Formats: sequence, structure tokens, C-alpha cells
Amino acid sequence: MPIPKADFEELYPCDFYEPAELLEDDQMYTVYEIARLLQDLEADADIDRDVENVLLDWAIPWVMMHSEDLVVAEPRDDDEPGYYGLDAN
Repeated sequence: MPIPKADFEELYPCDFYEPAELLEDDQMYTVYEIARLLQDLEADADIDRDVENVLLDWAIPWVMMHSEDLVVAEPRDDDEPGYYGLDAN
């Protein structure tokens, strides 16, 4: 059910990083690492699994929205996620 805006003490702009602002040119990142970076955390920050799942709700659409600026690499092992990086072209 919707909640009135007046119920919140403060509202913030819904701004997101552009890929070049968030990712290093020579690095590849998992969606989990991107999720942390989008929240101004270190890519390897130790966070609770439930928090990580919430952050993924933001990261997955961000990756999809910026797919034209990204490259993807297959996982190196079967138990590893894929990797994303800046498209150099």
C-alpha cells in the first residue's frame, strides 16, 4: 500500500553512478561487488547475506540499464558468478 511522502523525514534524489564513475577501466567485477560499490562500500566489504540480497535489487537493474557501456566475462569456475567491466570501445 502506498505511503504518504509526509511520513518521511527526508527525501533524496534517486541518482546512480555512471559506469565510468563506479568501475576501474582495467578491472572486472561481480554483480555482488557492483552492488557494494553502488552503496559506497568497498567491493570486498563483508556484509550480511540479507543486506547483500537487498543491494542486488539495485545492482541488477543498474547492470541491465548500463549494458551498452559494459562487457561481460564468463565465470572462471562453475561455482563463480560472471564478471562485468567497462567496455573500452
